[in-house]
Amino acid sequence: MFDELTEVDIKKLKEELEYRITKVRPEILEDVKFARSHGDLSENAEYHAAKRERGKNESRIRYLRNMIKTAKVVEFSREDGMVGMFDTITYYVEEDDCEEQVRIMTSLRRDPERRIISKESPLGAALMGKKVGDRVCVNTDSGYSYYIVIRKIEKGEDDDSLEIRKY
Repeated sequence: MFDELTEVDIKKLKEELEYRITKVRPEILEDVKFARSHGDLSENAEYHAAKRERGKNESRIRYLRNMIKTAKVVEFSREDGMVGMFDTITYYVEEDDCEEQVRIMTSLRRDPERRIISKESPLGAALMGKKVGDRVCVNTDSGYSYYIVIRKIEKGEDDDSLEIRKY
């Protein structure tokens, strides 16, 4: 399976990879050496914590390398009047009688707490390609569905202001 990522996503992945290899890895190696110098390793909590951090960092490095290697770099169309990537959408939730807003990004930069969703999410998938005034059925993974009406589409750009997910 390939992740659909933008050039900005790839750039961010490469930046984090470089940082982890050149900055984090040497620091953790020094921590391991220092903790090892305290003697008996079987009861040395600092040593075990440093080794655990090294494992986390090496795991993240492998993940980043794999994401870069297997990513499918895509360009998203920018059709006026239709919901697309990077757009901010205001919609009305019929059953809750309220208006909400989300921004659609790649899965690598989703942040549900900040109302930034991926195009693969149930809501993101339902919104993609729709127009202002469209009534859309959102089907969740659990089988629940609800209706929304698109009220406003603000066109956005792929900028690097949003961080990639850490883990």
